[in-house]
Amino acid sequence: MTHWFHRNPLKATAPVSFNYYGVVTGPSASKICNDLRSSRARLLELFTDLSCNPEMMKNAADSYFSLLQGFINSLDESTQESKLRYIQNFKWTDTLQGQVPSAQQDAVFELISMGFNVALWYTKYASRLAGKENITEDEAKEVHRSLKIAAGIFKHLKESHTPKLITPAEKGRDLESRLIEAYIIQCQAEAQEVTIARAIELKHAPGLIAALAYETANFYQKADHTLSSLEPAYSAKWRKYLHLKMCFYTAYAYCYHGETLLASDKCGEAIRSLQEAEKLYAKAEALCKEYGETKGPGPTVKPSGHLFFRKLGNLVKNTLEKCQRENGFIYFQKIPTEAPQLELKANYGLVEPVPFEFPPTSAQWTPETLAAFDLTKRPKDDSTKPKPEEEVKPVKEPDIKPQKDTGCYIS
Repeated sequence: MTHWFHRNPLKATAPVSFNYYGVVTGPSASKICNDLRSSRARLLELFTDLSCNPEMMKNAADSYFSLLQGFINSLDESTQESKLRYIQNFKWTDTLQGQVPSAQQDAVFELISMGFNVALWYTKYASRLAGKENITEDEAKEVHRSLKIAAGIFKHLKESHTPKLITPAEKGRDLESRLIEAYIIQCQAEAQEVTIARAIELKHAPGLIAALAYETANFYQKADHTLSSLEPAYSAKWRKYLHLKMCFYTAYAYCYHGETLLASDKCGEAIRSLQEAEKLYAKAEALCKEYGETKGPGPTVKPSGHLFFRKLGNLVKNTLEKCQRENGFIYFQKIPTEAPQLELKANYGLVEPVPFEFPPTSAQWTPETLAAFDLTKRPKDDSTKPKPEEEVKPVKEPDIKPQKDTGCYIS
């Protein structure tokens, strides 16, 4: 499959000790604080561990989130929030804005930010697998499923949790709805790329492949439009990726639509469709070069040298030559000046996010445990401002070497 996907960097966070001297008045509360600290540290470690798989990630995430729920929800399942929701300041960077962090004294901010990183991990895991040269059918399914899981997590955060933030996210920050929406759509589009590769491999009808490619191109266009009002300084590279993928899959659509037209003895229209595919492929190639030269978050790669890109170029060239030969020998049809309108609707293979829910509150949380947190004993100088020692160090992500003949790095 050797697919290539753009990836923004993981979010980085300041350490959190969960030490509440004076406030914690019993061993059960002390144990929860220790478990929160260790499960958070474990989850952060796994984000950059190349041996981590989805099962390990889910177990670690569930372990931390189930404990964190006690800082967010009341134990009697009323609508009232936990008395501990605002006890801790959390500090996170954003995927597009470098090492300039956001901070909020709110456990909901932590839940969303860590959940966001879990979703990013699934996209990076999918990217690593998809970049392999000899990917198995099971691995292709795992790429597909990981992207749908990521989309489901992003969707759940956007719909169910970001509205609960006391301080809404600033423009261009990860937790802003436009940014999360762009991530959701990108995950769906990339999962559909896997569907298209599978449909081509199984030699499905060109009409179905053309429709899937057209729907995928529309997804990329929609994601690009979602980011259009953000600052180019930090969104330009990501948008170049979305734009080049849109051109690439529109070229795919025209290529396979041309095959459908040829099969219907519309050879002149088929040639015009292939000419449009050729033009869009050349545009995508130019955008690949621009992408490589654009500064911003994300890996430095040469997507035009990638196998998945070159394969389409050869397919367009060969199919066009075939149509021209057929027209010269059999059909003698006039080639239209206008490219055919693509009004393609896929009935199969469209990707929906996998529904996601955070785990329920850990059984470690009992009324007695909660009562062992005495907020009246908080130090008088306790401030909502972040502590100066809470430095946010960038996440050192592992370098993924390019697979043979792919010509790029997958980050």
